[in-house]
Amino acid sequence: MNFTDQEINEIKNHGLTLDQVKSQIELFVNGVPNVKLVAPATVSDGIFKLSNDEELQYLDAYERKKQELDLLKFTPASGAASRMFKKIYQFLEEYNPEKESIDAFLESTGDKHMQAFFDGYENFPFYHHIMDKLDKSALEDESAKKYAFIKTMMAADGEDYGSLPKGLIPFHYYGCYKATAFEEHLHEAAAYAAKNDHASLHFTVSPEHEEAFRKEYDTIHASVSNTTGVNFDVSYSFQKPETDTVAVTMDNKLYRQENGKLLFRPGGHGALIENLNDVDADLIFIKNIDNVLVQDQIHALARSKRILAGLLLKKQEQVFKYAALLDEDSITDAQLDELVAFLKEDFSTRIDDAYSSFSQSEKKNYLAELLDRPIRVCGMVKNEGEPGGGPFWVEDESGKVALQIIESAQVNEKDADQQEIFKQSTHFNPVDIVAGVRNYKGEKYNLLDYVNPDLAFIAYKTDGSNEIKALELPGLWNGAMARWNTLFVEVPLETFNPVKTVNDLLKPAHQAQS
Repeated sequence: MNFTDQEINEIKNHGLTLDQVKSQIELFVNGVPNVKLVAPATVSDGIFKLSNDEELQYLDAYERKKQELDLLKFTPASGAASRMFKKIYQFLEEYNPEKESIDAFLESTGDKHMQAFFDGYENFPFYHHIMDKLDKSALEDESAKKYAFIKTMMAADGEDYGSLPKGLIPFHYYGCYKATAFEEHLHEAAAYAAKNDHASLHFTVSPEHEEAFRKEYDTIHASVSNTTGVNFDVSYSFQKPETDTVAVTMDNKLYRQENGKLLFRPGGHGALIENLNDVDADLIFIKNIDNVLVQDQIHALARSKRILAGLLLKKQEQVFKYAALLDEDSITDAQLDELVAFLKEDFSTRIDDAYSSFSQSEKKNYLAELLDRPIRVCGMVKNEGEPGGGPFWVEDESGKVALQIIESAQVNEKDADQQEIFKQSTHFNPVDIVAGVRNYKGEKYNLLDYVNPDLAFIAYKTDGSNEIKALELPGLWNGAMARWNTLFVEVPLETFNPVKTVNDLLKPAHQAQS
């Protein structure tokens, strides 16, 4: 595969290597392999459901051990709020206030989303803020008031919510002030990721929004610290340009924009494995920016997170013990048998069928390789029809079966058997992860060594009127963590409250008690 001098310069100036681009083009040409689902992970087969005694044991383990650890809350927060307001934009395009009232429009179109929006709009956290900005003449007619409200909410010379990052959208209203999703993550960190009255948080943001996040923090941190008794250390990073991917034409040629330049696109949230790899902590809590609760409901959430952290620490302690024995070559036959049982029972590890025929040396090497990986404990909620991924047993290209979080886009849509397995999923991935990223010696893993690059996504997009193909890197909790040791644990459904559309803010979990 040959590149022109101009292409070589553009690729290198963007921070990519020629080999990276060649690999990306090969994926376009050959296609991304679909995953091979074996079965959904279920309670008792890949998902642990903890007893009350186990929960108390793990809570105690976390409280005892956390004083020795560097804790960090890691939150992907670069997502724009535009998708939250997709239906609102559509309404503004279609509705003509000079022709009919909003009620008449909703009745004629049967738009249930906008009907729910207006039925409950007085309960949005930004309702009073926007109403205070409306001209009094707009308040005389109900339809005019609703239209002025939504125009002020979305207009570039108004609040322009669709252009903000989701983290800076007001999510909750507490009677005298409104709190953004960003602020609620500070409250969460104080509740479960703090020690010695200090909590560290890291947000991945878009470069153009960093200043706005910093300004928001300057505005709120004193108040949050006074309320929680916790001081915060907040850091930020950007998705790296060198994780961008090239776009290609439908026949897999490098795509050029109207200005003649190559088109590079962000590689999706899978690119954030680089950002996660760059932070330094013993225990990392990972959670999306839009999944928060009002403050008087944080207790149950915090308890669940501390349980997951304690579980990780207890299992990690055993992993470290066996890893040291293997490294020192002092493990006994009995301890080898214990280790196999531990991996099967505590990590749901499928041991190679040929293990019993391995020599002693081969057994030790095999088990050491299984142990020597970063660990993630992933909370899973019962599937109640939310779109997105879930926990499955997956067979990789070498025939090994392991637990993975799989999205629908990774499953062959033309394979009825695979589609049926996907539909049988009993649980949903809420992105509720606690990660241990050090080995038994305290050395931090290079997380990039545990990515499965084949688990990328090919997306079909447009650039103007031109159809193009785009490549998204293996998802942060999908292919980017494919080679981690994984535990799935059922967590309470009430801990999962994402805001995918603006109407989700009307749900009880996002309504503060007055």
